[in-house]
Amino acid sequence: MPQGNEGIFDKVRDAAERVTDKLRGAFGGHRDKADDAIEKTGDFVNDKTGDKYAEHVDKAQDAAHDVVDKIAGDSDKGGGATT
Repeated sequence: MPQGNEGIFDKVRDAAERVTDKLRGAFGGHRDKADDAIEKTGDFVNDKTGDKYAEHVDKAQDAAHDVVDKIAGDSDKGGGATT
């Protein structure tokens, strides 16, 4: 790594940690709303595309649920249910 880039990486890491902390606070007590929004979004996409991309939508929903789990601190919960 070129000399001088360490400061940039530290700033990026610190910014990411601040965002993660804010998201944890936002999910406090509202995790169910985030999961519902993920499901409704997937249902909307499937409806508009005639389920043509349902497999991809399901994978995206699983990934989104995993992110919610990780941010909320429930990494052992696993992905949410998809429709």
